[in-house]
Amino acid sequence: MTTTVTAAVCRSTDAPFTLETLTLDAPRADEVLVKIHGSGICHTDLAVRDRQLPTPLPIVLGHEGAGVVEAVGADVTHVKVGDRVLMSFNSCGTCPCCHDHSPTYCYNFFPHNFMGARADGSPTLHAGDEVVHGNFFGQSSFATHALATARNVVKIPDSAAHLPLHMLSPLGCGMMTGAGAVLRAMQVQAGMPIAIFGAGAVGLAAVMAAKIAGANPIIAVDLHENRLALARELGATHTFNGREDPIAQIAALCPQGLAYAFDNTGLASIIEGVFPLIAPKGILGIVGASAPDAMLSFNESSLMGGGKRVIGILGGDSDLFGFLPELIEHHLAGRFPYDKLIRAFRFDDINAAIHAGESGEVVKPVLIMAEG
Repeated sequence: MTTTVTAAVCRSTDAPFTLETLTLDAPRADEVLVKIHGSGICHTDLAVRDRQLPTPLPIVLGHEGAGVVEAVGADVTHVKVGDRVLMSFNSCGTCPCCHDHSPTYCYNFFPHNFMGARADGSPTLHAGDEVVHGNFFGQSSFATHALATARNVVKIPDSAAHLPLHMLSPLGCGMMTGAGAVLRAMQVQAGMPIAIFGAGAVGLAAVMAAKIAGANPIIAVDLHENRLALARELGATHTFNGREDPIAQIAALCPQGLAYAFDNTGLASIIEGVFPLIAPKGILGIVGASAPDAMLSFNESSLMGGGKRVIGILGGDSDLFGFLPELIEHHLAGRFPYDKLIRAFRFDDINAAIHAGESGEVVKPVLIMAEG
């Protein structure tokens, strides 16, 4: 049986999102119908709106959904009706990376997350006879209900039963990406220096994770003083404004070089500028989205002779079913206070929420579709 939903539809780059009544397909055997309580707003949603990614319009975006299971397909066994769940990215489950517990690098990541339909091409959302693209990151959570799959729905542990679902939703992408980059992808070691470029949601998640790992010093770089102040509150030992030659300041602070650098700006000037500061055997991790034709230039002798590593990081190298519960436990223990980044907005205020995030007024805007 189909479900009638209210969804925020992105129809063009230069128009606001519009709340529309749509029809959502019934779940197939491997799918889960979730009543959405909250969804974070992420830069990737806006990259689709701005046509930086080839996902077709019109579309229902949203990929940091949290809610309650309303129906499950016949093949779904790990969640049941009534369970509180988080949703994240989707994956195929059959490729070499999925078999190696590295689903963020799924060989079939694009069709399962960015195609605007199920991987087999079938749509999930309709406005009368019009197909509205959906299945974004296997969910499209800017709606009152979403269809996800068994592979991208994680049951929230009972220890977090008291936490509102909308507060948990950002863990599904932004928080997971920044924290996973530090704890999983780069495996930051205690007592070693790290510099984090960009103190938005992903960068501040990395700051908190670096504190969990025991890194020292923890350096945050950003253009906004309010975000640098928040970085210090969350664990940064040093903060530098990007307008004040942070590379020189980092070089003076860490004369032996950086064991780790994490860029989530996507700016070649920053990435190439920090590369000479990477210490022998150091890691430069890159997560910031850049233009599809962007290129980087590094000195080969320095890269090879120092045993340096430059790595791309997607989704924090996260295995959802292990890492998301781990982040929740860090939060409950007070080690990952990501709630300090969040401001909640009513669902019908989605355009104001987007503006607040893009202007820098809010680090992580979160939409509330239902209480609980």
